[in-house]
Amino acid sequence: MNIGRATTGLCMGLAVILAAACGGPKSRVSKGHVENVLDQQPTRGGYLEAIGIGGADPALPTDTQRKALSRDAAIVKAQYEMLSMVKGVELEGGITVSRALETDSSLEAKIRETIRGAEIVKTEYTSDNGAVVTIRLPRKRLEEMMGVKFK
Repeated sequence: MNIGRATTGLCMGLAVILAAACGGPKSRVSKGHVENVLDQQPTRGGYLEAIGIGGADPALPTDTQRKALSRDAAIVKAQYEMLSMVKGVELEGGITVSRALETDSSLEAKIRETIRGAEIVKTEYTSDNGAVVTIRLPRKRLEEMMGVKFK
């Protein structure tokens, strides 16, 4: 048996096991369909996490076009969901971010910019070329940008 080939096979096997063990965002698509119940936990460790679901016009001529537009729509929806979550977060002083936005008009632009920079951690496609996207944003980055601490 070729030692190099055996070592390569062993390394690839370990990589697959490590990738599975590290986890990542939970799958939201099963057998080509979005799950009936989406268990979304907005805070995971030091991150805020949001999902978005998007679809494209089925009359588009190619799967690639439908998937690309579905993904873009899902990203925008996930960003909107994250903005809604952030606005509801309570700050150390006992007020919500939404309330803080009423007194600081430049804060909303900063928050939107930060959310647009959220990391896309998973994109899944459905059997009809819809997309489910999971994004996450480090809480620390949001706190630093706003100059506050979340509760």
